Amino acid sequence: MDPPDGLQPPAATLPLNVRSAGETLLGILHLPPGSGPHPLVVLLHGFPGNERNFDLAQVLRRAGYATVVFHYRGSWGVGGTYAWRHVLEDSARVIAALREPDTVAKHRLDPERLAVVGHSLGGFAALMTAAADSQVRAVASVAGFDLGTVGARCRTDPVARAAFVVAFEGELLPLRGTSGEALVSEMERAGGEWSLARLAPRLADRPVLLVGAGRDDVAPVQIHHEPVVAAYRSYAVPRLEHRVFMTDHSLSDCRVALARTVIDFLERSVGVAK
Repeated sequence: MDPPDGLQPPAATLPLNVRSAGETLLGILHLPPGSGPHPLVVLLHGFPGNERNFDLAQVLRRAGYATVVFHYRGSWGVGGTYAWRHVLEDSARVIAALREPDTVAKHRLDPERLAVVGHSLGGFAALMTAAADSQVRAVASVAGFDLGTVGARCRTDPVARAAFVVAFEGELLPLRGTSGEALVSEMERAGGEWSLARLAPRLADRPVLLVGAGRDDVAPVQIHHEPVVAAYRSYAVPRLEHRVFMTDHSLSDCRVALARTVIDFLERSVGVAK
């Protein structure tokens, strides 16, 4: 439902530009109406960013959450070079910027009720970012792509490595300063540092939502979802929630179910928005 008429200040859709490593990241803040302070959700899109989660941003705003969608360095017209590590650095930088006192006051935000939700590569970045930042209240990964697992496979399977180089090369049009070979090599160099399963000890104190897609041919659940769920269960991440929808990598025909799942998770994790 849309919010009732007359709430002040009114809802707004605002540019939110953040400096990261000398470049300006282009973002959009979807601000709910009312005096707040509003709980905050940072939405991280995948590679290269064809699905950008704007429907989730709008749904979450209607539910009372301020939401941010932005582009990483070297993507979709943003300056700099694209790299997996830059995605992680930019995600951390945006979260830090949203906690700055001037930003909090200007947009009536509640930095203590901040969650990160990501899709595909964004799911990887969401889990990595939350693991490195204990102030992130909750984290959700949707069809998360486990770069650590893929990097390990590329180091031992030349056929698979070549296939990933070709696949990444086919997605480079909205990106700058990179190549399929560079992206695969970066995964290989990162090694176990980027294994999502190994993040369990650093996420055990927070709510975690893992969503897989049963018809996913980009991040198949058998490789990217089920092992992570098993690792977090084994370590006993006590507030772990997980679901698998029978849909494709973009959850193309389950967007309403996905939105409801994410909102329910956030209400339990960071509280119901006012």
